[in-house]
Amino acid sequence: MNGFVKYLAERLFQLFLVIFLGVSLAFVITTLSPVDPVQVSLSQMTSFGAVDPRSVELMREALEELYGLQGTMLEQYFNFWRRVLTGDFGPSLSAFPTPVMTLIAAAVPWTLGLLGLSLAMTWILGNLLGALAGYFRNNTLLKLSGAAVMALHPVPAYITGLILLLLFGYAWPILPISGGAQMNLQQGFTLEYITSLIRHGLLPAMAMVLVGIGSWFISMRSLVSNIVTDDHVVYAELGGVKSRKIFSQYVARNALLPQVTGLALNLGHIFGGTVIIEFLFNYPGMGRLLIQGIYRGDYSLVLGVTTISIVAVAFAAFVLDLVYPLIDPRVRLG
Repeated sequence: MNGFVKYLAERLFQLFLVIFLGVSLAFVITTLSPVDPVQVSLSQMTSFGAVDPRSVELMREALEELYGLQGTMLEQYFNFWRRVLTGDFGPSLSAFPTPVMTLIAAAVPWTLGLLGLSLAMTWILGNLLGALAGYFRNNTLLKLSGAAVMALHPVPAYITGLILLLLFGYAWPILPISGGAQMNLQQGFTLEYITSLIRHGLLPAMAMVLVGIGSWFISMRSLVSNIVTDDHVVYAELGGVKSRKIFSQYVARNALLPQVTGLALNLGHIFGGTVIIEFLFNYPGMGRLLIQGIYRGDYSLVLGVTTISIVAVAFAAFVLDLVYPLIDPRVRLG
């Protein structure tokens, strides 16, 4: 028990360190951006005619206070952390006066649904196919599946998304290519709305699954190929244990442990792919929100989405780290 408490304390420290460094880096990068959100706002306000210079200066001061841009960079940094801890990123520049957190709250369920479904499919299918291909090495069907999966692995997510968009949106238009659901449907747990959600999310999910499945397949096949030569596996085969039991109990279960760690380490990269896919398919998630904020110079929105994303990815990795000792009890003894 003491070993697990130590393990938990180390992971908590790692969680807070990752959040602190990630959020601080996001603040520095956004602050050093050449886009001035206050100047963008002033340009929009004064584009309709001549405005008194004193009024412009007063508006500048008000906007700097509104977006937390007053004082030195260090003062802005502490003010930013105060906003993070209170969950108040101020109003969005591009959707003024809507609060940033309101926009994020509306986008989070879409990203969680798309990312959760595609990640589960990618991880399960990739590991399953990789384990089967590593154990049954002479199976022709598994060899062909592995070749197809590895051929798609180096292709960028946006290229795969474009191909799917052109194929199923224009050449063979059977699936919607934009949005998260049919616009004129009332949201709710109805068969019609759920069907619309599935149809609109199918192409973005397929793009992520086809690209991501290769890495899990390759690593799992390599792990299984090494484990099948271990003494306990060879002994079980010589002892007449059924192949199905050897595969599930002796091989796949042991090979799966590093894959859980790999999932925690790759969450940030996976989320980065989601950003591109959401923007490509105009999916109403946090990825599209982030890119729109960057294009429009929406300082508060970019910082809000980035901060929430860092916290969410770090916390998800933390949860996976806590689950790992339940799968491998040896971790508790560390």
